[in-house]
Amino acid sequence: MLQLNIQNETARLRAVVLGTAKSNGPVPAVEDCYDPKSRAHVLAGTYPKEKDMILEIEAFAAVLEKYGVTVYRPKVLENVNQIFARDIAFVIEDKMIKSNILPDRLKELDAIDFIYKQIPEKNRIIPPEEVHVEGGDVMPWNEYIFIGTYTGDDYANYITARTNKYAVDFIKKLFPHKKIKAFELCKSNTDAKENALHLDCCFQPVGKDKAIIHKNGFLREEEYQWLVDYFGKENVFEITKDEMYAMTSNIFSISEEVVVSEQNFNRLNTWLRAQGFTVEEVPYAEIAKQEGLLRCSTMPLIRD
Repeated sequence: MLQLNIQNETARLRAVVLGTAKSNGPVPAVEDCYDPKSRAHVLAGTYPKEKDMILEIEAFAAVLEKYGVTVYRPKVLENVNQIFARDIAFVIEDKMIKSNILPDRLKELDAIDFIYKQIPEKNRIIPPEEVHVEGGDVMPWNEYIFIGTYTGDDYANYITARTNKYAVDFIKKLFPHKKIKAFELCKSNTDAKENALHLDCCFQPVGKDKAIIHKNGFLREEEYQWLVDYFGKENVFEITKDEMYAMTSNIFSISEEVVVSEQNFNRLNTWLRAQGFTVEEVPYAEIAKQEGLLRCSTMPLIRD
């Protein structure tokens, strides 16, 4: 049996699910794209090639293995995009919560069934149908759980709105001892620079007390300000709209001291090193064209 344990985003990682880019399927039709960034690359003829994405994700796997992390990979399904393991389920404490994801993506859950079956049944959580939630919007942070959401009346009009108000209530009931802090995110189906697909596309904690943030990913300035005040302005790295578009907040922590980042994030990586972090750089710019990066590709199972 797997003894899951996730209390926050940065404690020493012991086991993780990492997506796969193998048999990723054809370039999607414009109308089948799940997000505006993929759509833009399909229209421009620059959608990433499978062979390039395989090289990127395997470079990430090599870094995780270098640090002694147990890396689980999903079963490879033919012609299915299985890169973003964070979307399909997520772990808080000792529970794995299945996401109510876009119906087209249910097959991706079957591919990690061999992991799911190793979890005690009482810790396998399947939310009711009205609860829409994806792991990119959910961040355990010690006594808090931060949740990105969109609660506008036009929620149904946005394919980019992935976590609804029912999810916030559901997680509150599931973890009554935690403080739940929800953040309204900006959504756009057509402009990736105006769209925070998930909370981790505009915010992420690093180390013990630091954070990366993009102000304009938040619909309400006071919610952005709450995070800045919580971490302290001197501990916050503010990213630009272009950096958010490049997914600069979507790095991944192996521990409180070690961070995996994209090799082109020069400004961020310089700042992280100045703060004393070891930064493991990997190429991930092709995968980033699908509006996801390093955190999106992972589902942590066990941290110390």
